[in-house]
Amino acid sequence: MSAWIVCGAALLGLGLPPVIWGAASGPLARRILAQNTGSTVVALAFLLMAQGYGRPSYADLSLVLALLGPVGTLVCVRLLADDLRSGAPRGATAVTIACVASAVAVTVAVCAAASPGRATVKLVVIGALVAVGNVIASRALVTGVVDEADAAQ
Repeated sequence: MSAWIVCGAALLGLGLPPVIWGAASGPLARRILAQNTGSTVVALAFLLMAQGYGRPSYADLSLVLALLGPVGTLVCVRLLADDLRSGAPRGATAVTIACVASAVAVTVAVCAAASPGRATVKLVVIGALVAVGNVIASRALVTGVVDEADAAQ
């Protein structure tokens, strides 16, 4: 068992219980934030597992999750905008900073171990999508959705 697999398992083992707790209880905004965080945790775990098992297809799964996770959060924020007017979840900024820092750390580590070339560029793109997608989705959750009627006033 390689260190990559251990790190991926540790990320899942330490990252998913708070995500499950946040998604299962509490106000709606916290549940959506937990969903966004969960997609980040699993995408990073796929990157670590891809390196550990030597399977580039796991990196492809990470790419798909990096694209669809924030999009799902944005759709939820848009569809549930009226229910989210009560306020942003507490600690959203800290969770976003932790997710972005984790994305940067995992991406740098995996890129350092990968052979230079197209694979490294792909890993950098995936890491950037994970980090930027998390920031955009959590920012939308914190600020909410502005309707056209509200913007005109």
